[in-house]
Amino acid sequence: MKKIGFIDYRLDEWHANNYPAWIAQANEKLGTDYKVAYGWAEESAPEGLLSTAQWCGKFGAEPCETLEALCGKSDVLVILAPSNPEKHLGYAERALRFGKPTYIDKTFAPDVATAQRIFALSREHGASIFSTSALRYAEELKPFEHVRSAFVSGSGGSLEEYCIHQLEMIVCVMGVGARSVVCGGDAGHAVCGIDYDGGRYAALLYGARMPYALDVQRAAGEPSEYVPVKSAFFPSLIEDILRFFETGVIPVPEAQTIECMKLREAVLRAAANPGERVQI
Repeated sequence: MKKIGFIDYRLDEWHANNYPAWIAQANEKLGTDYKVAYGWAEESAPEGLLSTAQWCGKFGAEPCETLEALCGKSDVLVILAPSNPEKHLGYAERALRFGKPTYIDKTFAPDVATAQRIFALSREHGASIFSTSALRYAEELKPFEHVRSAFVSGSGGSLEEYCIHQLEMIVCVMGVGARSVVCGGDAGHAVCGIDYDGGRYAALLYGARMPYALDVQRAAGEPSEYVPVKSAFFPSLIEDILRFFETGVIPVPEAQTIECMKLREAVLRAAANPGERVQI
């Protein structure tokens, strides 16, 4: 059995609570043998949520006193804190020096400079890493690559936290090379236009109740194709995390993750200044 260590801000959160079952399912499908064996969290849970010790007891893991103790015992690492990307660099600085394959949950970093620093640490310590939104694994994206335009809708608690999902989808179907962003509306209900060279463009549509969906035009003059996202993308993400742990092959290029961070930084700046075009 290969032992996974979970590093989190607080362990009783949606990702940490659901990943263990999906890991077990992925083991059955892939013929692998991974288990969440260790857990560490920076903060104890507030009243009403499980403490680190309680969470570990529920999921059959061993609580660790320090992040370093967890890294020493684990075969592979998962840095969670999905709602706290500002914590990822600090965790990475301590964890990546152990040189172990590490998945870092979305949102990868709070800004581009921090994202670049984390990748530099991975190279410095020989620790393979990758990060992605689970929406990259939506089956509906697979037929599309380097399209002329893509409009992607989605929702969530805030544009700041949830726009990564639409942006990951946009990068998947458009590739890298976005040049600028302009937004209308506000952070609670926004439409953000993204320009590329050659007349290519994308749009991010965010609202509290918008479904995850994309409307794609493959080439100029062709009708667009509207596709609601209905596939089970999270189990597919977990399968790819285990393949990464097994093979060391990084499934998401660094350039695409950095592109997502550039776009997110530009989108948030543009949403705070409606009508102002922000260069990437």
